[in-house]
Amino acid sequence: MSNNLHPKNKHKPGYDLENLCEVYPELEQFVFVNKYESKTIDFFNPKAVKALNTALLFKYYEVKFWEFPDDNLCPPIPGRVDYIHHLSDLLKTSNLTENISILDIGTGASCIYPILGYAEYGWRFTGTDIDKTSLKYAQEIVNKNNLNNYISLRHQKDSKNILKSVLSNEDTFSVSMCNPPFYKSEQEAVEATTRKLKGLNKDNKMVRNFAGTHNELWYKGGEKAFLHNYLYESSLFKEQCHWFSSLVSKKELVRGMKVSLKNLNVKSVKVINMGQGNKQSRIIAWSFID
Repeated sequence: MSNNLHPKNKHKPGYDLENLCEVYPELEQFVFVNKYESKTIDFFNPKAVKALNTALLFKYYEVKFWEFPDDNLCPPIPGRVDYIHHLSDLLKTSNLTENISILDIGTGASCIYPILGYAEYGWRFTGTDIDKTSLKYAQEIVNKNNLNNYISLRHQKDSKNILKSVLSNEDTFSVSMCNPPFYKSEQEAVEATTRKLKGLNKDNKMVRNFAGTHNELWYKGGEKAFLHNYLYESSLFKEQCHWFSSLVSKKELVRGMKVSLKNLNVKSVKVINMGQGNKQSRIIAWSFID
């Protein structure tokens, strides 16, 4: 596990697989001893990855039920909770520490950010998604963990929009968060996965270890188009959200985003670097409020 994780991240020391198997016995079938004589799982097996992340939620976040189709994106808990901790730091810089309400754009079938944000900080969430089926599974997770007082879900009916047509004039949020689709098309997603798995997947099968449906993985124009649409739409709701934020996977997109945000007359922009294993990611956050 990466030591670059947020200081408050419970997963900095790594995984205690023995302990995790106790709280979630289904994990045990995927655990083996590697050539370094330490216990691990096959991180290129989607079922093993899902079992591990379910065990983490059960052990550390008081989640009792977390089930959704194997086709949907299975989020890695350490990275997802890192975003939550960095948002907490961001909110403190604006003296926002009470009655926190979060807008989670593209909440997905796993409902991951709302359940983690509630578990760690007691925040309230509104999650949006364009996929009705994903929302159905997310709602079941909310119901079975008795979180209806803290998490509400909304269907975004227009796939071209991000904030428009799902927010009303009465909505107010402390911060919005988003993990945007990375790819421009299914072909680009497949090519990226093929490169990643080359030499590691003995069967040469096209399997994403964290899975993912097309809504979760690609958007016309890719990550750049999604983010710039999000920036523009945030200017239509500038008083209704103290901070807007998003993960940005491609570092080279940050400069263009800063230019666009300057043109939109934002008052503040912050780039927060996150280190997760071998992968470097970042959060960009912006505010129209002094």
